[in-house]
Amino acid sequence: MSHAPRAPLMSLDDALQALLKHIHPLTRSDTVATLDADGRFLAQDVVSALQVPAFDNSSMDGYAVRSADIQQSGTELTVTQRIAAGHFGEDLLPGQTARIFTGAPVPPGADAIVMQEQTEPISGQDANRVRFLTTPKAGQWIRRSGEDVRAGDTVLKRGQKLGPAELGLAASLGLSHLQVMARPKVALFSTGDELVMPGDVAPGDMRPGAIYNSNRFFLRALLQRMGCEVSDLGIVPDRRDATVAALQSASEQHDLIVTSGGVSVGEEDHVKPAVQALGELALWQIAMKPGKPFAFGHVRRESVSGTAHFVGLPGNPVSSFITFLLLVKPLIFALQGAQAQPPVAYRLPAHFDLPKADKRREFLRVRRNAQGGLDFFPNQSSGVLTSVVWGDGVVDNPADQTIAHGDMLNFWSFSEWLS
Repeated sequence: MSHAPRAPLMSLDDALQALLKHIHPLTRSDTVATLDADGRFLAQDVVSALQVPAFDNSSMDGYAVRSADIQQSGTELTVTQRIAAGHFGEDLLPGQTARIFTGAPVPPGADAIVMQEQTEPISGQDANRVRFLTTPKAGQWIRRSGEDVRAGDTVLKRGQKLGPAELGLAASLGLSHLQVMARPKVALFSTGDELVMPGDVAPGDMRPGAIYNSNRFFLRALLQRMGCEVSDLGIVPDRRDATVAALQSASEQHDLIVTSGGVSVGEEDHVKPAVQALGELALWQIAMKPGKPFAFGHVRRESVSGTAHFVGLPGNPVSSFITFLLLVKPLIFALQGAQAQPPVAYRLPAHFDLPKADKRREFLRVRRNAQGGLDFFPNQSSGVLTSVVWGDGVVDNPADQTIAHGDMLNFWSFSEWLS
């Protein structure tokens, strides 16, 4: 009996490019308080209506002076005014100086600030005079109007992820609310009669062949970290009708459906034919380890127009975890009008040997050690979730590449990858 030749494995880069061709940003947006916008993605550019700072101001506590009045150290000037932040002073005339505080507007006529540490007050009858112990240069310690932001500047771009610094910048422009992309609505479910939810059955009472559903927990957490609204649909029985019903229902109110397991060609794997019955599905074999099988497609909605994207992840937990970060994270960012940047590759030395190369691109779980090198988790099986907990990142190892102690490797940090 002859068999059809196997299709060549798709490279990870080609798979990601093919995936993102199908993804367009959501058309929905939300208006949220700037205080509540951390982690959201901007739906429109932020253009400044004002200059920051709005006026020339002092960057030091000290004295505002006319630099031409102080030609040598020891010069004394009369203090004629005191200017605090939030108050404007009067014109500064020749021979005068103004006591000034950080953030206060520079009075007209002044062209420099002398910090108070470079002055000394004169006591006695001349208590309103001050001696300068330095010769200032014009412009020193003055923050110029517009040196941070000019009116009309685009300070934040559409699709930019908002963090603490971005929120502070928006607030400095007087923006109490921001227009952000709507959170993608994601339906999450698992398939497999072998799956049991923690808490439903005690470990000692587990039936033969049953396992706890770990994928549901880390996938939900990952989706929420990426800014999604997650509907957890639980475990779907291994029946074709149940799988079709779950997919059809999930498509109605969601932008994306994520499943783990059930996308192989076995008789009990019903996700593939169910998606094909409701829409379209591509089952890719990707040249990566862990995580070779990956399914992508869409499910047509019945009650409303359009489709929901579908992603089928591998059932093995490490494969599911790594594949999510490599392919699903960029998809979710694209739905929010953003581009997920690949992890920064740090060049670190191997403190282990890997004499046997794999034909696929490998993502090896490793951990940085006190000597600045990388230690290797001894069991790299796709079912060993402890490798991800033990490790603090992965080595991106090219196909057909062995590793010897001391080789410089590309290390991707989980802490950065998960942000």
